[in-house]
Amino acid sequence: MAGISIPLRRVDALIQRFDSLSAEMAAGPAPDVYVKLSRDYAELEPVAQKAQEYVKALRELDDLKEILNDPDMDAEMRELAQMDVKPTEEKIEQLASELQILLLPKDAADSKSAILEVRAGTGGDEAALFAGDLFRMYQRYAEENGWKVSIMSVSEGEVGGYKEIIASVAGVGVFAKMKFESGVHRVQRVPETESGGRIHTSAATVAVLPEAEEVDIDIRPEDIRIDTMRASGAGGQHVNTTDSAVRITHLPTGIVVTSSEKSQHQNRANAMKVLQARLFEAERARADSERADARRGQVGSGDRSERIRTYNFPQGRVTDHRINLTLYKLDKVLAGEGLNELIDALIAENQAQMLAAAEADEI
Repeated sequence: MAGISIPLRRVDALIQRFDSLSAEMAAGPAPDVYVKLSRDYAELEPVAQKAQEYVKALRELDDLKEILNDPDMDAEMRELAQMDVKPTEEKIEQLASELQILLLPKDAADSKSAILEVRAGTGGDEAALFAGDLFRMYQRYAEENGWKVSIMSVSEGEVGGYKEIIASVAGVGVFAKMKFESGVHRVQRVPETESGGRIHTSAATVAVLPEAEEVDIDIRPEDIRIDTMRASGAGGQHVNTTDSAVRITHLPTGIVVTSSEKSQHQNRANAMKVLQARLFEAERARADSERADARRGQVGSGDRSERIRTYNFPQGRVTDHRINLTLYKLDKVLAGEGLNELIDALIAENQAQMLAAAEADEI
């Protein structure tokens, strides 16, 4: 049988580790130890289950070959065994492929919630309107996945949309799905603000950061400066007349975060949450750059200066430039329901690159 082959010693070691975790949890450890074991168990369970299926299929194939090679076996049994050989080999090939992906190194941040930042780029009012379209797309996508979106900071555009909007997207595995959205998103359409009917190109930038916990990033009080100021808005009822807006400056890095909702207390909490996420991402980027890593950058670099996708309204198409994928379902993508097709394709491409890098390392 040609194709993917995973060493049995590796599979057996994985199953033994899972069985050991199960036994440790059943022994009634201390609460803090149990929490860690539970986390490890949840991460390993799908891999162990697939490994057990793989080993079972290999044993089934061995049994079939034993029947075929047994001279005392009657012809009818051998014929039945021969009929089962090919489907069993195909099953093993499929399980090996799935297991190989599950065994790829995991991004430690994949299970985390995320901070989503959408900002208007080049294009003036039209860019702000497009930023609004993108944020609504992510809101709907989050709803489809059962995630909770909480707006943390917003600066509205003069004619609608957003100059900038920052939100928390809470749920299991949010960052794993959303991380490929970071970059420059370009739109080509006749703007609502354009009476001449000419197609304009404008852009918005998206940043998706893993939400950091206090254990991930320790921010010392002496490293930050907190300023309060009067919030500003689009005008009229949007302007807050109290000094409730908060600006936090992280002195060692120069990172500045602002939040301008109604409550100063909430603004301070929101700004600290965003600052933690940005520092966490900066630390992840620093660690990445120090590694000689053959698979980083093509799909999910998260570089905000990289043009990743074009939304062309006249042709009703969306093109992701990183994987040269074009979908003629712009309405569905912007409605959130079609976004999954793009994200799944990006995840698959990233996995393919990781597999190619792993195979190159083995040669």
